[in-house]
Amino acid sequence: MPEPSVPPIRVLIVDDQAVIRIGYTTILGAQPGIEVVGEAGDGRAAVDLTARLRPDVVVMDVRMPVLDGIAATRLLAGPGVARPPRVLVVTTFNLDRQVYEALRAGASGFLLKDAGPSQLVEAVRTVASGESLLAPAVTQALLGRFAERVLPTTTGDPRLAALTPREREVLVAIADGLSNAEIADRLVISHETVKTYVSRILLKLDLRDRVQAVVYAYRSGLVPPGR
Repeated sequence: MPEPSVPPIRVLIVDDQAVIRIGYTTILGAQPGIEVVGEAGDGRAAVDLTARLRPDVVVMDVRMPVLDGIAATRLLAGPGVARPPRVLVVTTFNLDRQVYEALRAGASGFLLKDAGPSQLVEAVRTVASGESLLAPAVTQALLGRFAERVLPTTTGDPRLAALTPREREVLVAIADGLSNAEIADRLVISHETVKTYVSRILLKLDLRDRVQAVVYAYRSGLVPPGR
């Protein structure tokens, strides 16, 4: 009996520059298992097209007319949104504040605009699989620049009490930008054990992915600004 075919990853490209949309469409459309289902030139059009086309991944620019990428991301993947797509923010590195806000809004990761074609393809496949895309080195650079401006909640978050001491250690390591392998080395545990801890943390804190865990660690006050 033949194996059932795997449906392609449906992608919506959102950027106010037509040349970039064409470039992304050409790159992604040539890949097996990826289908570009539409393009949008602003955030409002992206929200409307997502409701109609139901893409798996939205490749989202930040600075756009009508509705910017951060506001559009919040509408597409923010708290309480049913059946959210995975949002991959593509931006320039000097927009670190906008990137941080996009991650808080529900983005699953971000990619720099000068990334090569293979990195774009891999990023789309990564977020489509349910993983987050926030490279450890980029995490450290981004939060290192911005962490002192992140104000933790004044009352703390009672959800932290649900975490065991070891789970807190893992969450701090995630916020430090460590990969699962690096966390395993730091805590002297197996890679599979780290994956189990990460899954438990996301479940207990009602977080979608690793990206949200990084933001939560700072917002909850578990990781102090400027760490």
